Amino acid sequence: MSVITPINEDQQQQVVDTSVQYIHHASELLQRQFKSVPILFDLRGRTAGMYRVVGRQRCIRYNPYLFAKYFSENLATTVPHEVAHYIVHQVYGLGRVRPHGPEWKAVMADFGADARVTCSFDLAGIPLRTQRRHNYRCACRTHPLSSRRHNKIVAKRVSYHCRYCGQTLKPSPSPAGGS
Repeated sequence: MSVITPINEDQQQQVVDTSVQYIHHASELLQRQFKSVPILFDLRGRTAGMYRVVGRQRCIRYNPYLFAKYFSENLATTVPHEVAHYIVHQVYGLGRVRPHGPEWKAVMADFGADARVTCSFDLAGIPLRTQRRHNYRCACRTHPLSSRRHNKIVAKRVSYHCRYCGQTLKPSPSPAGGS
């Protein structure tokens, strides 16, 4: 299986133009101006798009590999999905509404887009991001935890328990070269 090449500059511009059209459409519908938002093509893994807010910075990120493999589908579903998140954030504020709640669904309906939350794409040929796993033990088995969960345990913010035996998970001695 060959690796998919990311979308080219012309296709990126088409995605940007479509995103801007949706923002303009929302401006007309809601009778208010929405600023343009930076659009990046740096997303990797199994996610096609993401609306991201860090502090006062916000952007829409797209996965150029998934867009290359499923261009028309992503133009029709992912672009309005992420723009709808941006519009809802601008109208209602961050953390005041559920990410895929009725406000978001209403914007998607205004866009004439499918309000499904996720898509199922065949990821063959798509470079996937992999997360390191850390082995933890309980009385009955080994549990490979993600780096995110491992870091929460190390920071003493959380503890995890086995759903089978109920024991708190403890770091497992790792073999040489392991986690």
